[in-house]
Amino acid sequence: MAGVQLIAGLGNPGSEYVETRHNAGFRFLEALCRQYGASLRTETRFSGRFGRCTISGNDVLLLAPTTYMNDSGVAVAKIARYHKLSVDGILIVHDDLDLPAGAVRLKVGGGNGGHNGLGSIEQALGSAAFMRLRLGIGRPPPGRGIIGYVLGRAPSSEREALDLGIERALMELPAVVDGRIQSAMNRLHTEPDRM
Repeated sequence: MAGVQLIAGLGNPGSEYVETRHNAGFRFLEALCRQYGASLRTETRFSGRFGRCTISGNDVLLLAPTTYMNDSGVAVAKIARYHKLSVDGILIVHDDLDLPAGAVRLKVGGGNGGHNGLGSIEQALGSAAFMRLRLGIGRPPPGRGIIGYVLGRAPSSEREALDLGIERALMELPAVVDGRIQSAMNRLHTEPDRM
């Protein structure tokens, strides 16, 4: 399978969204940048913060869209067109309500599960064939709305669980970037999710 050329972490820009559940993708990119000594800078032509790093000997583009979640596809499509990226070489990192906090899953293609960021990317690219790294944030308790939940600041216990999940994902990232998707999936999906 093709390797990864672009890693885009999804979230909402602005200090009011820092530490919110919906910004799990940004949190992943921050951890990746720390681990690989990379940095992101605002790049208006890509509608996002942009950077590069080397993972397992491969040059990988990094993107944090600054378009707000619902328009993430604008930024991803701009960088994909500019760098002539294939859709299957794009890894989107996003929050996922259907996984408990701290759980991590890797998926190739498929539906968007009602995630507006993924829906925007599918529409902008004209394809759903990109890879997804799903970071679990859990579901809200009964009676609590989803929008308020995903845009709410996660308690420290959830943030710690998410950070442990991100650590596990970063351990598998070299395999994913190399195109060894199935082996990374096997490890991520069989290791117990720490809560």
